[in-house]
Amino acid sequence: MSAANQIDYIEFQARDVAATKKFFEQLFGWKFTDYGPDYSSFEDGRISGGFARADKRSTIDSGGVLVVFYHPDLEQTRKRVLELGGNVTKGIFSFPGGRRFHFTEPSGNECAVWSEEKE
Repeated sequence: MSAANQIDYIEFQARDVAATKKFFEQLFGWKFTDYGPDYSSFEDGRISGGFARADKRSTIDSGGVLVVFYHPDLEQTRKRVLELGGNVTKGIFSFPGGRRFHFTEPSGNECAVWSEEKE
């Protein structure tokens, strides 16, 4: 059920919808529903969204929004990003309350993953 004043759906552009879909299926276990070859929606268990075919991508340098995912095992997630064909654009670094790294997925969208600071 949708709630007022909360992010309800997030939509990414993707040069290669199939490759991006496969990446997130394998990285986070997302479930997808295809709506033709140019659009696929996802469910991650908390929020829904989609990937639409387009030549553009979202990066910090281009002024795009940074979508940040949570995972308790930051090092393992970084390793999986690389194994699945992603690129780490900013290595693991600390910030108040945790650590994170930035990566691009196969279509070039920049995202980040964070976890709590390890003692």
